[in-house]
Amino acid sequence: MIQCVFKKYKFDINSDRLGPDLPFTHWKLHFSDLSKSLCKQKFYFFGDNAYFRPGAYAVTCSKISLGNNVVIRPGTMLFADPKEGNNGQIVIEDNVLIGSGVHIYVSNHEYRDPDVDIYFQGHSESKSVLIKKGAWIGANCTILPGVIIGENAVVGAGSVVTKNIPARNVYVGNPAVKIS
Repeated sequence: MIQCVFKKYKFDINSDRLGPDLPFTHWKLHFSDLSKSLCKQKFYFFGDNAYFRPGAYAVTCSKISLGNNVVIRPGTMLFADPKEGNNGQIVIEDNVLIGSGVHIYVSNHEYRDPDVDIYFQGHSESKSVLIKKGAWIGANCTILPGVIIGENAVVGAGSVVTKNIPARNVYVGNPAVKIS
């Protein structure tokens, strides 16, 4: 039993990720100073006045940058690519508002052959996601691989973003479309 706990402890401490499934690091997110220290250690960049709230997940923190004044709220999931190389990063610039439950992906499952179980078809090539400064991502949005969201753009709650969103535009829906 002790060996299992120690193994889990080592995994949690050394993982390139954060989330409730890693209890030996997750508890630190409940305390401001410990949270900031942990996040500055784990993320590629962690800006001033940035917060990663308990209940959020980040996979491959070393490929995720959170700018100044960015808050990642509970239920949000950031999935960067664990493979070597520059593709598969998530960059969230300064002053971006992100609602709870947002999911950001840099790759997806392949589905080329309907006669082969999807489990065996692998993943698509990773494509980085960029959210430019001043954007607002509403609660429960999904942002798919390769998307760039422009400066001061707004994505309405529950939207699925499959294509780039130009600066200073409002997009909503599944798939997200321009409304203003």
